[in-house]
Amino acid sequence: MSRNHLFGAALLLSLAGAAHASSFVVTTDTVVRAVAATTDATSDMSSSFRDNKIVQAARDDAATFVGSEGAIRGAKLESAFAYIRQQQPNLQASDTQLARAILAL
Repeated sequence: MSRNHLFGAALLLSLAGAAHASSFVVTTDTVVRAVAATTDATSDMSSSFRDNKIVQAARDDAATFVGSEGAIRGAKLESAFAYIRQQQPNLQASDTQLARAILAL
């Protein structure tokens, strides 16, 4: 093989490696930004409900709901669900997810 062929092959391999590495970086950055945005939104939401009396009063009902796998739904928990969904109309969370979030506050 001539020097030009070797040089060309080496150049193509280095370009292919650089393209692969840059696509990995872009993909990784995208995933990290998406996770950070979700975490920030969840953190903002939970901090806004942390001191709310309706949500705090539902903690025992939330524990019962989670423990019974959704079979037991207390009045205070239902009130908290309604309040949270009223305050965050775009929130796409199941009742179980909300109950666990209430317990995590």
